[in-house]
Amino acid sequence: MHSALFYRGEREYLAGVVPFILDGLRNSEPVLVAAPAGHLGLLRDGLGDACADMTMADMADVGRNPARAMGAMSTFAEKHRDRRVRMVGEPVWPGRSADEYPGCVENEALANTLFADREVTALCPYDAAGLDQDVLADARRTHPLLWRDGTADHNADYAPDDALARHNLPLPSDAMAVTYTVRELADLSAARSFAARYARWLGLSPEGIASLQLIATELATNSLQHTGGVCRLAFWQYNGHIVCEASDAGRLDDPLAGRRAPTADALTGRGLFLVNTVADLVRTHATATATTIQAYLRLG
Repeated sequence: MHSALFYRGEREYLAGVVPFILDGLRNSEPVLVAAPAGHLGLLRDGLGDACADMTMADMADVGRNPARAMGAMSTFAEKHRDRRVRMVGEPVWPGRSADEYPGCVENEALANTLFADREVTALCPYDAAGLDQDVLADARRTHPLLWRDGTADHNADYAPDDALARHNLPLPSDAMAVTYTVRELADLSAARSFAARYARWLGLSPEGIASLQLIATELATNSLQHTGGVCRLAFWQYNGHIVCEASDAGRLDDPLAGRRAPTADALTGRGLFLVNTVADLVRTHATATATTIQAYLRLG
C-alpha cells in the first residue's frame, strides 16, 4: 500500500504521521522514517520513547540523490523480507532543487513496482501549503491511495506511467565538456586516468577522485555489457559539482535498475546501485534508441 498525505502545518503533519507509525509498531512491524531533519525533530517529540524502536534517516542526506533513497528503502525491505514493514518517506519539501525533483517523481511512480513482491505499507507526506500545485498533481499521479480524514481512499488520479513520461526529458549538457569514448573493457583503465586528470584540474579531493573513477567505470561497464556498442563519457563542471555523463545507443529496459537493492546471489545490477550509493545525484533519460545517465559529485 503506497499512499500520500497532504498536510497543512505541523499539527496536521503529526496528526497524520504519528498514528501511522504507532500502528506499525503495535503490529510489531519494522518501521523506517526518512524525512527532512526538521520533521524528524517533530516526530521525536511526538513519539517519545517509541523512536527507539524504529529507524530514522534525514532525507536531505540519504535522499539527496533520490535514487539512493529508494535504494535504502529497498534494502530495508529486503532486510525484513519475511515480515510486513512500514515506511514513511517524505521525498519533496519546499526548497528541494529542480535538478533533484524529477528523480523524486520517478521514485514515487516506481514504488509500487519495486515493492510488488513485498509486504510494505508506505506513507508519503506532502506539504500542501508550501509546495507548488504541479508537485501536488504529481503526487496524485504516483500514489494509488490518498489519506483523507484518517482513512486511505482510492485515488482516481493515479497514473504512474504518465508521471514517468512527463519527467523523462532530455538532460542538460555543456559545450565545454571533455569527452572520452570507451569501445571495449580494455579502454576502462585509460578512461579512469582521463577522469582523474580532469578531476584534479578542478580540485576534487583524492576521495572524490576515487569516487569519480568508480562512477565512470561502472557506468561505462554497464553500457558495454548491455548494449554491445560504445559508451561516450563526458565530464564538466556544474553548480558546484563535477558531472560524469555516460551515453550509448542502448535501451534501458528496467526503470528500477540501480534503485533495487541487489540480492546476495545477483550476478548483475550492482553497478548502477553502487553509482547511486556514491553519487550526490543521478539523472537518467531513456528512449527506445538511446540512454543517457548523469552522475553528480560535489566539489569541495
